[in-house]
Amino acid sequence: MSSLPVSAVLDPIITALQQAPQVLLHAPTGAGKSTWLPLKILESGIIPGKILLLEPRRLAAKSVAYRLAQQLNEQPGDTVGYRMRAETKISAATRLEVVTEGILTRMVQQDPELAEYGLVILDEFHERSLQADLALALLLDVQQGLREDLRLLIMSATLDNARLSPLLPDAPVIVSEGRSFPVARHYLPLASHERLDEGVARIVSRLMAENSGSMLLFLPGVAEITRIHHLLNGRLRDDIDVCPLYGALSLDQQQKAIHPAPTGRRKVVLATNIAETSLTIEGITLVVDSGLERSAQFDPRSGLTRLVTQRISQAAMTQRAGRAGRLEPGQCWHLFGKDQAERAAAQSEAEILQSDLSGLWLELLQWGCQDPAQLTWLDAPPAVALNVAQQLLASLGAVDEQGRLSALGHSMAQLGCEPRLAAMLVHADRQGSDALATAALLAAIIEEPPRGGQPDIDYWLSRPQPHWQRRARQLAQRLSRTSGQIDSSLAPWLLAEAFSDRIAERRGLDGRYLLANGLGASLSQDDALSRAAWLVAPQLLQGNHSPDARILLAISLDVSQLAARLPKKVKEQTAVEWDEEKGTLRAWRRWQVGRLVLKAQPQAKPADEDLQQALIDWIRGQGLQALSWSVPAEQLRIRLSCAAKWLPESDWPAVDSQSLLDSLEQWLLPSLNGVRSLRALQQVDLHDALLRLLNWNQRQRLDANLPTHYTVPTGSRLPIRYHSDQPPTLSVRLQEMFGEQRSPMLAEGRVAVVLELLSPAHRPLQITRDLAAFWQGSYREVQKEMKGRYPKHPWPDNPAEAAPTRRVKKYS
Repeated sequence: MSSLPVSAVLDPIITALQQAPQVLLHAPTGAGKSTWLPLKILESGIIPGKILLLEPRRLAAKSVAYRLAQQLNEQPGDTVGYRMRAETKISAATRLEVVTEGILTRMVQQDPELAEYGLVILDEFHERSLQADLALALLLDVQQGLREDLRLLIMSATLDNARLSPLLPDAPVIVSEGRSFPVARHYLPLASHERLDEGVARIVSRLMAENSGSMLLFLPGVAEITRIHHLLNGRLRDDIDVCPLYGALSLDQQQKAIHPAPTGRRKVVLATNIAETSLTIEGITLVVDSGLERSAQFDPRSGLTRLVTQRISQAAMTQRAGRAGRLEPGQCWHLFGKDQAERAAAQSEAEILQSDLSGLWLELLQWGCQDPAQLTWLDAPPAVALNVAQQLLASLGAVDEQGRLSALGHSMAQLGCEPRLAAMLVHADRQGSDALATAALLAAIIEEPPRGGQPDIDYWLSRPQPHWQRRARQLAQRLSRTSGQIDSSLAPWLLAEAFSDRIAERRGLDGRYLLANGLGASLSQDDALSRAAWLVAPQLLQGNHSPDARILLAISLDVSQLAARLPKKVKEQTAVEWDEEKGTLRAWRRWQVGRLVLKAQPQAKPADEDLQQALIDWIRGQGLQALSWSVPAEQLRIRLSCAAKWLPESDWPAVDSQSLLDSLEQWLLPSLNGVRSLRALQQVDLHDALLRLLNWNQRQRLDANLPTHYTVPTGSRLPIRYHSDQPPTLSVRLQEMFGEQRSPMLAEGRVAVVLELLSPAHRPLQITRDLAAFWQGSYREVQKEMKGRYPKHPWPDNPAEAAPTRRVKKYS
């Protein structure tokens, strides 16, 4: 083991840990940074207290713990132990603990000083998991405020020093060159018409026949692993074993994939991206890379997660290819074109940027942090996702009006599980031991749902798997020492408490449902559960090509008992709605859970306020075109818009469509008293209503500077037409403007009125913004033409000095 590449930098690492609070180590996969270095640091004696080694994946954590213990000729639980969800092996003798991410966060929350530990090692940090980013933020806070002597070693196969070094400017950076043999990289795109499963199985069969050695095949997910495993059966030689590798497999199955093939045999390991860096897989000289990975991406708008199959980053391609050169020169076939590889992103996106942050926000509140900016982040949590998280915690009762943890929230935070499940467990504990036992098993099933097949939770409650039972006992014991019995009749109500927005009502006979949050969801029509009129669906997956979410786990619900069982989830309200057919208002008293109506009764005499608010809601839905806009009302709205442009020093009300819809209560609501029909609504004076947006001073200034009318020299008071995108216009007979020296000006002399000068027959003769220039110029042409056509009307040679008139010559 001392020949491992990382051994060459052991002394610099030891020195750095003695001198600096944080140390960055860049060591390629296989350098020994996980399976050798922690023991050497422990043996050096430089660390007072225990060492915590964080591994992002449970499969890797257990594998690393076993390899470390094996070097000491011990079993896990002696000098080296591990902690992960539902499984712990430590003892009083344990000095090096391998833990998974959620466990580390929980340990820091329970003991912020980490009093028993002198060093925390964050392994595989390049994976940038949400929990690793949170752990780093909390640990840096611990160092700054509580433990100056606590040491942090951040290890990665592809350490992003350009990002980490500015974040930790005083941290020494140590690089282990690693040891690998050359890998020939080939690009072998699948045919465009070929299914991924068939194409991969065909290529793997050919390559295994043409080459010696064992192969590691990277696939996006478990579904592809299962299908290709089936396709390879019978296509490979008898001396080749096919070994799937993913987190949900048993330890024996995982070890078969990780350990070398027996003498005289070869193997093909079918793995997800778990095998990129977290695990050492023995005996691999061939790699086939599908170039795909499956990523969970949270949609803040729906509150659901979508599984996206996407191209991997260039860093991941390099990691995958490198797996072929660990023992001897190897080969890697990328199943895509070289041009696609060159266009790929350099690094994968951090999980914190695309995840549900409700669990993170609960952790931050427990830490006493209400502003994420108080902590140090490599990537700050996105504000939109944090806002959704805050809303969810509020709906669960986890926070008070000031946004701090409530008593319920404190109890939830102690459990170390997703907020909805934590809320369900705390509520169940208050109902008794049987409710708690049932809720704990439900939580275990939802945390690690069964793969494929039966979505009915009732089915699984009666067939609990051993790992669910272990996790359920662990969760229940965190709340109570009393053990209870599973009572499946309680399950729908326990789930409805935490997932009330995912109560679902059937809509049709094709397996489609409407959720209380307004989203659509669906089950297969063939599934027996699709015959249930009402469900609670705690696990949903946002569809990639369908507007409906896919229901992965659900349980039927007797909705007639909902109001009695969960009265706080059912809202009783009087709703007044517009009847489109009759053009009138109707009132209903409804009992609802979210957007789903449990019961409705018509109301004979609703209150005026309810009617008026219903009208306002209807107008908002229809838009301003639903109102009857008179010319004066339209002109007032345009004048206000023009005032904002021409007199910007004054604070004019916004009159764009959205602003007017947002402020309906201010300007329109007082005019709706007694309005109960479309006919009455169309008679509302919108001009008077809009004036409510103005105070007395604003009205005076508007009328003075943007008047509705202009008095011409004859005394006629003529309307000014205002336009949103053109200058104001005044239509006036030419003779009525005699004696006027120049065009009228508005807005304190800033805007000239466009004059539309008319003939005696009210037909346009000239359009001008400069009356003085017209009198001196083109008026001569107009005079010459009009004298013969209208001889009874005056056409003076000097119109700027002539007397204005509305009459013909004999009356002038």
